[in-house]
Amino acid sequence: MKRYLLIFSLFFVQPINAQEVAPSPEIWSLEDCINYALENNITVKDAVLNTDLAEVDYDRAKSARLPNLFGSASQTFTSGNSIDPITSDFVSEKINSNNLGINSSITLYQGNQLNNQIEQNKLLMEQSIFQEEVEKNNIALNILETYLRALYSKESITIAENNLEASEKEVLRAKARLDAGTIALSDYTEAQSQAATNKFNVITAKNTYEQYIIDLKQLLELSPTQEIEIQTLNKDLDLINLELNKTAIYYKALQILPEVEVSDLSIAINEKELDIAKGAYKPTLSLNGSVGTGYTSINYLSFSDQYNSNFNQRLGLTLTIPIFNRNQTKSVVKTAALNIEKAQIQKQNTEKVIYKNVETAYQNAVSAQEQLLAAKSSQEAAEQSYRLAQKKYELEDLSTTDLVISQNTYTNAQQNYLQAKYLNILYNQLLQFYQGNDIKL
Repeated sequence: MKRYLLIFSLFFVQPINAQEVAPSPEIWSLEDCINYALENNITVKDAVLNTDLAEVDYDRAKSARLPNLFGSASQTFTSGNSIDPITSDFVSEKINSNNLGINSSITLYQGNQLNNQIEQNKLLMEQSIFQEEVEKNNIALNILETYLRALYSKESITIAENNLEASEKEVLRAKARLDAGTIALSDYTEAQSQAATNKFNVITAKNTYEQYIIDLKQLLELSPTQEIEIQTLNKDLDLINLELNKTAIYYKALQILPEVEVSDLSIAINEKELDIAKGAYKPTLSLNGSVGTGYTSINYLSFSDQYNSNFNQRLGLTLTIPIFNRNQTKSVVKTAALNIEKAQIQKQNTEKVIYKNVETAYQNAVSAQEQLLAAKSSQEAAEQSYRLAQKKYELEDLSTTDLVISQNTYTNAQQNYLQAKYLNILYNQLLQFYQGNDIKL
């Protein structure tokens, strides 16, 4: 009976297993990748944490204006000659005493350092917010470049596979012609060599594509086991008209890019640091107060009576006037002034980098557009030439060498067109980014 049950179970289990199909990889668009990376990339997360830390520092700076409050308690056992801690009398016997107290102090004036520190921490918090935007923009641009490289590699696979298919057919034709004695063995081996080269190119193209997918998955912080595919590009984006003014783009970029705000805030932060440093030249005034009581064993009053009679209050002002601190304040002030100049230079450098990026993107966009038009014409001409060569080869009116040369010329034209196409898209997207527009395909 058990044998029949086993056969019965296998009969039903096997078809089920045969129907199991591996899930197809999820298809990601460029917008999907950018949105996901902005939420999950660890560089962005680190920038968000830096903003949170800056907010904590800002709250702490504001709290520095509040008074502090401390409680204290002590229990003391003394023998021999000593001074009673409560009565201050000189005694030579064992003493059991305790003290309770509450102390508080508040800074009334400190050269306006507290207010300047609060304003500086507020500027630091704002700078962290803009720095977070810088990191997000960098990730978005990295996603764009990697995504387009992957698309380029994906289309290169199609070109390589088409060439391999064509060359394998040519090998069969060459074999038939060799058997018929119409071509030499060298022609046949050349056709075989071309097919092997094309097969190698297919493997290389697939590997390159997988490498870019790995780079993309790392930017997205995806699991190594998660399989993804990228969305094929809309054919309407092959040609992009460029009607932009690079000077206008540059000035627009200066207005919207967070790098400029980070530089401006860096100057303001260092100016506040100078104000804080100069505050050390001024006196500090603080208010102090305390209440307390105590008990001693040499006093014959009861515990509660002593706590009532020894209850005391204290209120005082403390004024600290800086006279000479070995030129420490002078050095700090000078350092702060130099840091302002460095921040101003850094801003100039930031603007130079932005100008270079905009100028480079613009010139490359113009060049890529011209190259795209030339590459398109070259590809069409090379395709016609290759189709004609194939027909001649079929009619035994063309050598294998000439056919291989024609195919390689067509392949190079296809690759040049793909490169120009995606460079045109990349640099136009960069110009859109510098104008504050979304990156999208």
